[in-house]
Amino acid sequence: MSLELLRTRPPKERADAARNRAAVLEAASRLFAEHGVEAVSLDQVAKEAGVGKGTLFRRFGDKSGLATALLDARERALQEAILSGPPPLGPGAPDAERRVAFVEAYLDYLLDHLALVRMSETSSPGARYRVGAYRFWHHHLTILLPEAEDPAYSAHALLAPLAAEQVTALLPELGPDRIRAGLARLARTCT
Repeated sequence: MSLELLRTRPPKERADAARNRAAVLEAASRLFAEHGVEAVSLDQVAKEAGVGKGTLFRRFGDKSGLATALLDARERALQEAILSGPPPLGPGAPDAERRVAFVEAYLDYLLDHLALVRMSETSSPGARYRVGAYRFWHHHLTILLPEAEDPAYSAHALLAPLAAEQVTALLPELGPDRIRAGLARLARTCT
């Protein structure tokens, strides 16, 4: 299966639905940045966006659905960089260099959006593994692990320390630099 097939696509929607979606995402992004993800209710987001609560709930379901939608554009940008950006994140570099570039780029993305990613990954048991982005990251790493005895398992093992819950727990103790260095070591030696 090609990575292109796993890439997250923007939804097709009516013009009014697209406007409401954009208004909700803008309001949520602003409110989450100002007050923190945990402190903001969906009622506040709907009011700020100028839409009814029903519109928001039908479109996003709950706060984790809203978090996933907010992350979608950022994930697509990272996917695009993997598929056609410059090396080492994009094609053209040796596999080990691309693995290191990926874990570093993903960690940057994760640290920038840690509360949102954590909410989207922990909203229900196994939520992290059901989203298309995880399948994309996993397939990408599987491709970059051709020498591994079990590339699919090794890809899951390399993604495990990038779980938002784990990074949240380790960040106060280790700090971002130690986490980054440890991930880079894992990515270089993972087989």
